[in-house]
Amino acid sequence: MNAVNLPNALTVGRIAATPLIAVLPFANSVGLRLAAFILFTVAAITDFIDGHLARSRKQETDLGRLLDPLADKLLLLGTLVPMYLLAAEHPFITPIGTIGLSAWIVAIVLGREIFMTVFRQAAKRRGVVIAAIGPAKWKTAFQLVWQGSAYCWFFAATLAAAQGWNNGRWHDFALLNGTVGMLTMVAAVVLTLYSLALYLRGFGSIFASPTSK
Repeated sequence: MNAVNLPNALTVGRIAATPLIAVLPFANSVGLRLAAFILFTVAAITDFIDGHLARSRKQETDLGRLLDPLADKLLLLGTLVPMYLLAAEHPFITPIGTIGLSAWIVAIVLGREIFMTVFRQAAKRRGVVIAAIGPAKWKTAFQLVWQGSAYCWFFAATLAAAQGWNNGRWHDFALLNGTVGMLTMVAAVVLTLYSLALYLRGFGSIFASPTSK
C-alpha cells in the first residue's frame, strides 16, 4: 500500500502544526491566539477524519499506524503545556468560581498516555494487539473539547481585555465557555482513569505467563 495518501498527509499536517499550536498561545496577541485556536480546531477535526478516511478508502498503512498515535500524543502534550502554564492568567470562569489546571491533572492525563504506549508495545511483543475501546474514544472526544475550550478562552479573554469588554453578554459567554471546559475536563479525567482500569482488567493477564517464543 502506498504510504503517500490523504489520511497520512493529514496526520503529517497535524504533527507539523503542533509546534505552532504549542507556542502561539504564549504570545499576548489576539491574532496569534486566534491562529492557535484555529490550528487546534483543524488538528482536532483531522484527528477524527484521517482514520475514517484510511479505513473507508482501504488506505491503512504501517506508516499511518505509526504516525497517528504519535500525532495524537504530540498534540496532547503541545496543548497541555500552555494550558497548564497559562492557567493562572486565564482560568476558566464557572458557576463555582475560577478553575485552573492542577499539576496532578496533567500528571494523570500524560502519565496514562505514556503508560498505555508502553503497555501496548509490551502486549504487541507477546502477540496481542490492544485496540481502542469505547470509553477511551469518548475520553479523547471530551479531551479535545476541553483543550478547545481552553484555546478559545486564551483568544477570547485576550480580545476582551483589548476591547475593554465588561458587559453581561461577555460574562455569559465566559461562563458558558468555562463551564464547558470544566465539565469536559472532569469527564476526560474520569474516563482517563476508567479506560485505564478496563485495559488493565482486560489485558493485564497476558503478562502473567512467560513471553511466547
